[in-house]
Amino acid sequence: MDEVVNAIADPVRREILALLRERPRTVSDIASRFTISRPAISRHLRVLRESGLVHDELVGRQRLYTLDTAPLTGLAEWITFLRSPAGWQHRLDALETEVRRTSRERSTTPDSTAPKENTA
Repeated sequence: MDEVVNAIADPVRREILALLRERPRTVSDIASRFTISRPAISRHLRVLRESGLVHDELVGRQRLYTLDTAPLTGLAEWITFLRSPAGWQHRLDALETEVRRTSRERSTTPDSTAPKENTA
């Protein structure tokens, strides 16, 4: 997970991943979208490749880069874990929801325990 976090820490690499999300691309195509040098783009692609976020394939004389989101799964699960309520907080939230629902139901239904008026 650390390699993935380090790979996506750079804004250029995040932009490369966004480009690859659309479709596989060549180095030339990727480099044409940035103002930095082609060797710099190649270094960014190497970091992404080493983290497993992109794969490359030799097609003719060009390398075609493809996005692989599988390495993001562990990071996504960890973020979900951090964002979820811990321990008792989750249970207390559920209890609060149930108390409000019950209270709302009682306020909308007639009270069956109230004494009935004698109409005789």
